[in-house]
Amino acid sequence: MQILFYSPDNKPEPWLAGLAQTLPEASVQVWQHGMDTENVVPADYIVAWKPPAAMLAGHPRLKAVFNLGAGVDAILQLADALPPNVPVVRLDDAGMAVQMAEYVTYAILRHFRRFDDYELQARQQQWRFLKPNDKGDFSVGILGLGVLGSRIAEAVQHFGFPLRGWSRSRKDLPGIECFAGGDELEAFLRGTRILVCVLPLTAETTQILNRSTLEKLPKGAYLINVARGAHVAESDFLALIKSDHLAGATLDVFRNEPLPAQHPFWQEPRISITPHISALTLRDNSIGQIAEKIRALEQGKPIAGIVDLSKGY
Repeated sequence: MQILFYSPDNKPEPWLAGLAQTLPEASVQVWQHGMDTENVVPADYIVAWKPPAAMLAGHPRLKAVFNLGAGVDAILQLADALPPNVPVVRLDDAGMAVQMAEYVTYAILRHFRRFDDYELQARQQQWRFLKPNDKGDFSVGILGLGVLGSRIAEAVQHFGFPLRGWSRSRKDLPGIECFAGGDELEAFLRGTRILVCVLPLTAETTQILNRSTLEKLPKGAYLINVARGAHVAESDFLALIKSDHLAGATLDVFRNEPLPAQHPFWQEPRISITPHISALTLRDNSIGQIAEKIRALEQGKPIAGIVDLSKGY
């Protein structure tokens, strides 16, 4: 069994060691820029994050491409380079859902409890009581109710916020007022005070957070984006913060990463910025999941996490 590995964001050695331990029957090769097909042993499986199109060529016996993350938008941009009838498999969770639930819960509570305001007061040596917010007026709306969105909702439920959720297809989740499809998006937004975006990035969701949609949120709404930066129409979003329609935002993802030094987001104090760390891929969990799925495929068994290329997730 031959595995071809590539990840520009990770040192390959720990991944190779983990794959060798869990799949001792496999031979693993690291793909590097500049390699031509003569230097690459044809792979049975590709394990990659943001692979170049050249990596996907020359594998006549390829059985699956494993994406090292939950978001598959980068690999789907190479759809024309993917060998036909070869499944793309995403990580189901691998420890990311809990991390993302922690991050979003923190961002919600920080805004709701006015900790940003208290931090500013502390810097100015002010000791002043601020009127607390009413939780009944702080409905949390989760845009995207897949594995990650559902886990976030489960975490937030413990704090008693009114919960709403929107998804492309109808979901029925306990304790959540669920909306579905384009016809119900406006109603979902109009009742949402804190909007959490966990959508996959597709042609339909690119720049979904634009002036038209964000203006439907009530005045003083707050945005938390842990999905992809391309969901946000940046100039629309900034204008709505400057006009005070939006109270602020916590952003972990950006159209260009790292966020350029001159980007206006850095200059807006009502935007909290983190460097794409809301949910990191846990290596051991990921390797274990990939190995289990490869063994299942070798035995002709079905696996979870196969991406529907027509939907983009």
